[in-house]
Amino acid sequence: MTAPPSLSSSPGHDVPPVVHMAGVTLRYGRKTVALNDVSIDIPANGMVGLIGPDGVGKSTLLSLIAGARAVQTGTVEALGGNMASKAHRDLVCPRIAYMPQGLGRNLYPTLSVEENLQFFARLFGHDTAERRRRIDDLTRSTGLYPFLDRPAGKLSGGMKQKLGLCCALIHDPDLLILDEPTTGVDPLARAQFWDLIARIRRERPAMSVIVATAYMDEAQRFDWLVAMDAGNVLATGTPAELLARTHCATLEAAFIALLPDEEKIGYEPVSIPPLHVDEHTEIAIEAKRLTMRFGDFVAVDHVDFRIRRGEIFGFLGSNGCGKSTTMKMLTGLLQASEGQAWLFGNEVDPKDIDTRRRVGYMSQAFSLYTELTVHQNLVLHARLFHVPEAEVDARVAEMVQRFGLADELDALPDSIPLGMRQRLSLAVAMVHRPELLILDEPTSGVDPVARDNFWRLLVELSRRDRVTIFISTHFMNEAERCDRISLMHAGKVLVSDPPAKITQDKGAATLEQAFIEYLVEAGGGKAETPGTPAPAVPGPAFAEATHAQHKAFSLNRMISYLWRETLELQRDPVRATLALVGSLVLMLVMGYGISLDVEDLRYAVLDRDQTTLSQNYALNISGSRYFIEQPPITDYEDMDRRLRSGELSLAIEIPPGFARDVSHGKAVQIGAWIDGAMPLRAETVQGYVQGMHQNWLADEALRRLGMRLTASLDIVTRYRYNPDVKSLPAMVPAVIPLLLLMLPAMLTALSVVREKELGSILNLYVTPVTRTEFLIGKQIPYVALAMLNFLLMALIAVTLFGVPIKGSFLTLTTAVFIFNVVATGIGLLASTFTRSQIAALFFTMIGTMIPAIQFCGMLTPVPSMEGSGRLIGEIYPATYMLIISRGVFNKALGFADLGSAFWPMLVAVPVILGVTILMLKKQDK
Repeated sequence: MTAPPSLSSSPGHDVPPVVHMAGVTLRYGRKTVALNDVSIDIPANGMVGLIGPDGVGKSTLLSLIAGARAVQTGTVEALGGNMASKAHRDLVCPRIAYMPQGLGRNLYPTLSVEENLQFFARLFGHDTAERRRRIDDLTRSTGLYPFLDRPAGKLSGGMKQKLGLCCALIHDPDLLILDEPTTGVDPLARAQFWDLIARIRRERPAMSVIVATAYMDEAQRFDWLVAMDAGNVLATGTPAELLARTHCATLEAAFIALLPDEEKIGYEPVSIPPLHVDEHTEIAIEAKRLTMRFGDFVAVDHVDFRIRRGEIFGFLGSNGCGKSTTMKMLTGLLQASEGQAWLFGNEVDPKDIDTRRRVGYMSQAFSLYTELTVHQNLVLHARLFHVPEAEVDARVAEMVQRFGLADELDALPDSIPLGMRQRLSLAVAMVHRPELLILDEPTSGVDPVARDNFWRLLVELSRRDRVTIFISTHFMNEAERCDRISLMHAGKVLVSDPPAKITQDKGAATLEQAFIEYLVEAGGGKAETPGTPAPAVPGPAFAEATHAQHKAFSLNRMISYLWRETLELQRDPVRATLALVGSLVLMLVMGYGISLDVEDLRYAVLDRDQTTLSQNYALNISGSRYFIEQPPITDYEDMDRRLRSGELSLAIEIPPGFARDVSHGKAVQIGAWIDGAMPLRAETVQGYVQGMHQNWLADEALRRLGMRLTASLDIVTRYRYNPDVKSLPAMVPAVIPLLLLMLPAMLTALSVVREKELGSILNLYVTPVTRTEFLIGKQIPYVALAMLNFLLMALIAVTLFGVPIKGSFLTLTTAVFIFNVVATGIGLLASTFTRSQIAALFFTMIGTMIPAIQFCGMLTPVPSMEGSGRLIGEIYPATYMLIISRGVFNKALGFADLGSAFWPMLVAVPVILGVTILMLKKQDK
């Protein structure tokens, strides 16, 4: 690796520190203290490393420096100003580049390498020619130039990190912040990454770099270090100073020495006795040409290896190289596409439970039940693996004593330290006494003390209990502890041998260097040379101009987000299908399903008179278009059974003596038993029955007495706009606004919350884009999509449902456009206080469907409501869209008639957008 420039300033020198922190404390919730009264000055013009395991506060500290997280307590100054000041953050934002933790977390997977770089270059105000020059320079220097058209999601881990670095460097920052940039990538990609940083620093010696890393071999190469533990700074200084202070030979040993004494109680260095094997030693695992394909992608490519009983076998390789997939095939969790694998002489079969009971599997993500205590997790897993009930308590007690869990039995897994959670996972994997233990990166993020304690447990299991251990890891010092290791790349095993032999065969000084040489031979890349050109760097004048380009509102930045969102929407078939096909399907379902028509009701007659007149009465009902006659009812029990089952909606009971009473002119009563489960429908049926009854009596009076019964007042009813009183002309104009409210709001909310889940929301926090630019840029594509949706639904309404647009189509289209802006604004508003896509869907559905159906006049007119229901109906925009839609569809109205309904929707646009801008934070809390 090329040596970086020497540190030109340190605390106490004339050059002011690039970062000053005083009394900084930050909490997550009430209990978790991420940073505890941290005070530190970070020197400028050098490479500074934050070292320590996961959870000690490194990422929190970096996010505060970058301005991505709000300061709670204390002072954080970067580049000469207070990061708690919005004005200073806006000023220095173009001078800071922040690359968050996680492979490609600041990237957009569906966008290509070129498109990702174009997006970031646009955000920082570069014109077309400057964007082209910078992108070509950066991609040529990083080896990404041949892959400009490849989606970021299909890059290897190392290439993702290089692309993330290119995106961070597109604007010539003065402060580069890298949060564990090489975690999960292979040694070759890691070496190339640091060579690239070194070359850039030679061209820009004034640029300060702050790096968080879990790899102590990387930290050895930095200019100045900050050792952290439990939110506290343990020590600062150059690597040489820390080694001299602790009298240690390695930084990992120095870090352990710096830890508080209470964290080192019982700690001993790991000692691994030799493994005694001979030709009679049983083979625990054997794989021949083991292959796994996912469609056209080959995740594991014809892998061969043999592992002996009691052996500690290491699996090394970058994220995505096939390690976890291989492990899942060996445990039967995945069915191999090709090849064979054997466990203890038996071929791996997912259905062979007996063989799988001989295996313990500890996944990378800790397969624990977080709602169960430590003790309950152990008991549950013992029973899942069919440990005899009489032995469960003794087996659990054995695991508790062996793995030191006695003080945590009643605690939940999430509440115990990471190292203790790791022990619990191992105890869970061992509770059924397996002969083979498969561990998928078990020590990732664990502090060195806990890691060494964990390894002593593994050595004891291997040497004393003859448990075969198959472990994957990214740490070279752990790989050197294994009896044998396999180096894996792109689904292929490059070599399987003892670590010392692999190093010796390559004539390398370290195992990492030997791994790099194997990767180069396998075509994984080539080692960087000092002659590789670094990205061209503009002079100070251009950099100052670039840094001064922050504006309150930039059309170019807004268009950048508009362009990116449009590309992602085009390439996401799920969202496109939901937006177009989903709305059409729902319109069909709701148009036909939400019906107020009362037709084809099934009825039956219980004729207890059995006369010619009673039969005439029954025939009068059967001639109605509203009813379908069913077989007669035999008795009350039969009537009750058929009404309860839903077979009948109406039962007519003709009482005894019906014909006699009619003949004598007496009052006649007919029993009508109506299914009242749907009250509105039941009332309509009641009206039909009463009307038919009165008509029959009038006809009988005319036939028998020769005169028609007349009333003193005769009301003649006529219906306008929907003369046949059909449901479709009433429902279709209401369903269209309902769907235009629900689906665009849901899609817009998901587009923002998805960025929160993926982590790309950090680009809002740490780039010059304003909240207004971000929101409007995200909103416009969904407004356009909603307009297309409206045109399709209007076409279906006219052609399929036969509901014509009688009024002004231009008036309707204008109203729909305003309403779509409102609907997508509601989605953006929902996304400001939700952090998961499920929560966003839930709140958006509640906030759109319930008010629109219950309070906006869809079924009940707003003026007839009272109290809070009427208030909601009068202020909710969907009320006025329903008025306009029904007016245009059914009443042939135009803008002159409906103009007053436009104003409430127009007022809602700035109100909703303004509230959303205020609620959307430019920093994480």
